[in-house]
Amino acid sequence: MIVLEALITNDAVVLGLLMALLGFIFFTTSSSSRFWLKFYKWVPSLLLCYFIPSIFNSAGIIDGEKSQLYPVISRYILPVSLVLFTISIDFVALKKLGPKALIIFLSGTIGIVLGGPLAVLLFSWISPETVGGHGPEAVWRGLTTIAGSWIGGSANQAAMKEVFNVGDKVFSAMITIDVIVANLWMAVLLYGAGITKKIDKALKADASDIEILKDKMETFHRSNASIPTTGDLMKIFAIGFGTMGLSHWLADIIAPAIATHAPYLEQFSLTSGFFWVVLLATTFGMALSFTRARYLEAAGASKIGSVLLYVLVASVGMKMDITAILDNKGLFAVGLVWMLFHGIVMMVTAKLIKAPFFFVAVGSQANVGGAASAPIVASAFSPALAPVGVLLAVLGYALGTYGAYISGLMMQAVAP
Repeated sequence: MIVLEALITNDAVVLGLLMALLGFIFFTTSSSSRFWLKFYKWVPSLLLCYFIPSIFNSAGIIDGEKSQLYPVISRYILPVSLVLFTISIDFVALKKLGPKALIIFLSGTIGIVLGGPLAVLLFSWISPETVGGHGPEAVWRGLTTIAGSWIGGSANQAAMKEVFNVGDKVFSAMITIDVIVANLWMAVLLYGAGITKKIDKALKADASDIEILKDKMETFHRSNASIPTTGDLMKIFAIGFGTMGLSHWLADIIAPAIATHAPYLEQFSLTSGFFWVVLLATTFGMALSFTRARYLEAAGASKIGSVLLYVLVASVGMKMDITAILDNKGLFAVGLVWMLFHGIVMMVTAKLIKAPFFFVAVGSQANVGGAASAPIVASAFSPALAPVGVLLAVLGYALGTYGAYISGLMMQAVAP
């Protein structure tokens, strides 16, 4: 069998190609052209960021297996992205959202953490082969990446891939399931936003606080917006990359020490250096949110984090096998059952505490969609409420690593 070499083998050229692709996608998403407006109404831009690089890989234009871009980006860019997202957590502002918003959001997180293991357990009874497998290609390992994505985002998803040593083939299928199921769910939430008064009536919820919240967020947004200076940007990069370096340094000490003195903890991934890099970067970012560093968000800390994140997404895409889902059709059912459980938990919680559907929709999308799409759902209620989606989504980034790790351990325990 003759293995043909990819058309482009220089990683510098590959990186340039991926960045040009991302630029094209974002240029067209902001276009006022009727064609692109209709196109992106049905095709999520994030899906293109994953799948076009996978087409390049499948067509032999690039070779995701031989390229060293993903290993470099996942270990250096991912921790920086996590820091820049979590550094902007404003716990005071979150408190002002009221307890119902946080309760609903956390119920959504719990629904995802528990929904994965329950879906695996259910299918282990009715279709064991669907959630079976061994080694890196075991289905439960792949599902941990969906947990990371649905609690936090793509950064947490990539973190779980490394922490649980997820094989590339099963990971390709999981990305497909993640994106399609998540976008179907977002469509449901957007539909709900159009009939929010009927849903609030059924929930017996008082939505008057939403108007007060809208006024608070308008004031918050106006008072914090600023034009970043070179000094601001240098501080952002210094904190992001400096914290990344510190996390790697400490991980190089902690992981080997645990492997030497407590090797039995390997089953919990505590001997993985990358696990500690992700955990430390997230923790340091949260700690910095209590300092003046948090105000760098006004200069665009999370926006820079988003740019780095999309570079990571594209590098993940170039390792994808777009035909993988054909061998895992049953996994779509697993994803749908998982998402259904998440939605039921949130609606039951909203009914019990009489919370408005706004909190359900935004809280759910802050978990499942992250900072990229939570503001979209919030804006469906009112453009002024978009920052609420961002605030809750940032909290999701902080919880994503921890929640997905716990969910992953439970899925490992119940997998056939």
